[in-house]
Amino acid sequence: QVRLVESGGGSVQAGGSLRLSCTASTWTNAMAWFRQAPGKEREGVAGIYTDGGASYYADSAKGRFTVSHVNAKNTMYLQMNSLKPEDTAMYYCAADLRDESSVLTDGNWLHWGQGTQVTVSS
Repeated sequence: QVRLVESGGGSVQAGGSLRLSCTASTWTNAMAWFRQAPGKEREGVAGIYTDGGASYYADSAKGRFTVSHVNAKNTMYLQMNSLKPEDTAMYYCAADLRDESSVLTDGNWLHWGQGTQVTVSS
């Protein structure tokens, strides 16, 4: 069982930045960020293979968000810039990709964190 601990959420004004962190209790093959806004389905934001491989982004994140991973710390980061009110959501960390057909599909991940809230005001 992999335990995931997220941090870094908070409240910012539109145009601001936040950096989310997710630390895994052990090595995993890949990690990703998902988010869920009230009344909406959970959606993939960004994912990364921890072997230094590819990273993936949802269209809504491209050009504004950057996902990274530090192997020595088993920690994934999400740098979020130019935040918009529509980015407001609970952000969840996922680890252990069991189906590599789609990194941004939540059903393909084994382990989940508790979430960290991001609120962007206009």
